[in-house]
Amino acid sequence: MKVTVEREVGGRQLTLTTGEWARQASGAVIVQFGETAVFVAAQSGPPREGIDFFPLTVDYRERTAAAGKFPGGFLKREGRPTMKEILTARLTDRPIRPLFPEGYHDEVQVMSNVLACDGENDPDVLSIIGASAALSLAPEIPFRGPLSAVRVALIDGKFILFPKQKELETTELDLVVAGTRQSILMIEGFGDQLPEEQMLEALAFGHDAIRQICEMQDELIRKVGTPAKSFTAPPVNPLTARLKRDAYSEFRHAKTTGSKHERAAAVGQLKKAWKERLFPNGANVSADGCTPPQFSSAWHDLEYRIVRDLALEGKRPDGRSATDLRAVSCAVEVLPRVHGSAVFTRGETQSLVTVVLGTVRDEQRVDGLFEEYTKRFMLDYYFPPYSVGECRPIRGPGRREIGHGALAERSVERVLPPGDKFPYTIRVISDIMESNGSSSMASVCAATLGLMDAGVPIKQPVAGISIGLVKEPDRYVLLTDIIGDEDHFGDMDFKIAGTGKGVTGIQLDLKIDGIDEKIIRETLAQAKTARLDLLRSMLTAIGRPRKDISAHAPRLVRTKIDPQKIGLLIGPGGKTIRLIQEETGTSLDVNDDGTVTISGPNQTGVDDALGRVEAMTEEIKVGKIYNGVVSAIKDFGAFIEIVPGKDGLCHISELSDGYVKSVGDVCKEGDRMQVKVIAVDDQNRVKLSRKAVLAEQGKSGEAPPESP
Repeated sequence: MKVTVEREVGGRQLTLTTGEWARQASGAVIVQFGETAVFVAAQSGPPREGIDFFPLTVDYRERTAAAGKFPGGFLKREGRPTMKEILTARLTDRPIRPLFPEGYHDEVQVMSNVLACDGENDPDVLSIIGASAALSLAPEIPFRGPLSAVRVALIDGKFILFPKQKELETTELDLVVAGTRQSILMIEGFGDQLPEEQMLEALAFGHDAIRQICEMQDELIRKVGTPAKSFTAPPVNPLTARLKRDAYSEFRHAKTTGSKHERAAAVGQLKKAWKERLFPNGANVSADGCTPPQFSSAWHDLEYRIVRDLALEGKRPDGRSATDLRAVSCAVEVLPRVHGSAVFTRGETQSLVTVVLGTVRDEQRVDGLFEEYTKRFMLDYYFPPYSVGECRPIRGPGRREIGHGALAERSVERVLPPGDKFPYTIRVISDIMESNGSSSMASVCAATLGLMDAGVPIKQPVAGISIGLVKEPDRYVLLTDIIGDEDHFGDMDFKIAGTGKGVTGIQLDLKIDGIDEKIIRETLAQAKTARLDLLRSMLTAIGRPRKDISAHAPRLVRTKIDPQKIGLLIGPGGKTIRLIQEETGTSLDVNDDGTVTISGPNQTGVDDALGRVEAMTEEIKVGKIYNGVVSAIKDFGAFIEIVPGKDGLCHISELSDGYVKSVGDVCKEGDRMQVKVIAVDDQNRVKLSRKAVLAEQGKSGEAPPESP
């Protein structure tokens, strides 16, 4: 039976519909907002034998047919997911994952498919709403929802709910926030150095709408009649209590020993000793009837308890207090030949950044549901296995690498100079050389240093830090600059990037069912203190962007001409522009709006080409002296090309201050001659005078023009 609920949200109609399509799925919903529609199906399956984790898979796909388009390129069928699809799948996964009960290991798959896109409303947030609704409707999936998500923009000092694509082009904030009625579960946003208080206001504004959409889902669930859900937790592991009683002290000591690798070695030796004690000579069953998998699970639970206890007591594994940063070191210009380079090290996390500057031809073209656009800034993040002392196959960037790179990219992008002031295409590569917590924020810091080393005039330096959380029913502690164990066994990874003025990037991931405004406020304040400390350390390596770009980078300038003169610049069959490129050794790119970008290997050629373009396309000014070339001789005077493609007439009476019997006595075709514009008539005909130039220069009229 078809069931529909509707609400007006953000000035448009939001509709949830179920019961009509995909009736064999565990749960299925169509989410429509404006004329954008997303179909989401949730499906459960039996657990895989032997797994000790929750196998949740989220897939999001945008077929271009939804926008009335064909895929670009030779293949007209969509293949591997695009970066936008991968990022949206992650955006959907992150808020729903904490709302499954501990110990639930059934296979769950969520699939989002964009059916229609109106070009105004982005379907990514609708995927989160649809995933929550579909999971809530599935009777056999113990999902503890519903949750909802909204996008918030800030335009002219006013918050806007579900902004349209055109509004996002001018917004000071692009924020996606997800949560339940009670608390916030996930944040991902990017702003123009937004003050922390304003970010809190944006989150509160979004949370009000989240509650409204959660009520919609509750209404849908009631109309469908989905029964109350229950989940039976797995039996208590009998080894958990024993290990906590007998191994806690030894384990705690090992967990606070030396560096990351020293701690891992100490824990590994202790685990091996206990396993031998419980399962002597490789036995499959212990004396009290327990199995090796039960031991591994209990050992993990004990490690979880110890790391959290240490944090709550103010004793972190590496000896820091809750608010301490690890030791920071920075260096720039660490590689030859590249256009910019830097190394940022924070404890046992290290990012090596390489910066390359390119021309407009290096911009990345992006096609999808919305209008095709180009990107002039790219930050690519690489996480090789050696960074954590492991070996594994390399099969291209994974979802995590793509997500971390996108977070760092958008956190830094807000401080880049506009294209009209710095028209280069910029690519930053962050290679993680070693990792023990928050390598994405290390990439933000290293990228800032690398950009300044490359001479990119960024508005402000950006630094990033991750704040963790350990929360118990009666107390909690926030941890600055979390390491890997604190991330794995803690409850929160709250990454915040920004300048001394405000926030440029923010991302919250939780393992618990939400946090309140108080924790968010304290986290933002603690992150700001750490961020300012990081910026001070970074600026000791390089105080400001270099005045000049690398000698190995291309030279590039941009100018604007009258769009009606584009044809003049290009010339018949491209003859004119090709001639300029060949003679100056440069490349010229012309946009329809009259923007001309000139690039070349050296400044001399670029300046020469720029001079030619400006001379060819500038307005002829009365009173200005031009260095022209005689293009034709007539009885009444000479036609002189003063700029490429534009001739003027120098009447015989204006050739000299003395009597001229014949034009040929003064000049011939091909001669170079300085002339002054004395008039431009209504028909754009130009009148020139050589006599006026001679008078200004105090020369005799008999002085001959220059031969070519």
